[in-house]
Amino acid sequence: MTTARANRFTPYLFLAPAALILAVALMYPIGYMVYASFLDWNPSQTIGEAEWVGLRNYVNLWSDAAFLESLGVTLSFTAVVVVIEMILGVGLALLLDRELRGMAVLRTLFILPMMIAPIVVGLMWRYMYHPTVGIFNRTLKSLGFEPIPWLSDGSWAFASVVIADVWQWTPFIFILSLAALQSMPRSALEAARIDGATGWQITLFIKLPLMMPVLIVTALLRLIDSFKVLEVILVLTNGGPGLSTEIMSLRISRTASEFRELGVAAAMSNYLLILLMLITMAMFTYTKIQERRTAAQRAASEEA
Repeated sequence: MTTARANRFTPYLFLAPAALILAVALMYPIGYMVYASFLDWNPSQTIGEAEWVGLRNYVNLWSDAAFLESLGVTLSFTAVVVVIEMILGVGLALLLDRELRGMAVLRTLFILPMMIAPIVVGLMWRYMYHPTVGIFNRTLKSLGFEPIPWLSDGSWAFASVVIADVWQWTPFIFILSLAALQSMPRSALEAARIDGATGWQITLFIKLPLMMPVLIVTALLRLIDSFKVLEVILVLTNGGPGLSTEIMSLRISRTASEFRELGVAAAMSNYLLILLMLITMAMFTYTKIQERRTAAQRAASEEA
């Protein structure tokens, strides 16, 4: 083997151990889950004893009202929390991107919620939502208002889990948005100020466009994570009342543990995985299109 060929294969040799570990640790469980989704499998059997049913689990799910409702709840929950968290997180970052006394302490306080374990977050908000001794209803009563059925009414329960999630994860958006703002080239901002741009114009036409690559990745991370949220909703409502807050993760867990249908739970998990992959591909495609458009505009401005 020549030196040139040896040098060409050297990087692959270094990558081989990591690729092998990744294949075993990642691809094997996914392959196992995909295989299980084609079986009529329950916990009393080994996977080799389960009956092969082909696509039956996948097809039957589309006639399962509970699955369809949990899918709708998941999509609604994800859309609402990600939009609210992006607006609040970016807004806070724009507001706090300045040198003020005590700002370091304030920024530290903002990120505390995301450091708390999800189980603790669920318990904490469950106590605050308590119909009689919770701080929210006690405050409403002291002001002369009727108490709100935070966790016993379907619409209010959905709003309650949204509020808890927004409280915990808006700091994540805030941190990444603030990092994007502070790494922004100051020359562009100074040039805009010299040209007479107002604060709103600088924000809309300079800061937000320059932040967009970071914001897209941040939104993607929150989208993926919001599809998998489980602990907070499990502690707060356990998917109730009815199925008003039962997201896909909770439906999968319940199907496997309570209904003992491991094959059906695996099929649900694969549907969720496919959905997340489609969203990820769409976001990355949009990012690539934006990058090409920006590069073309930059090249045109340089030629001019």
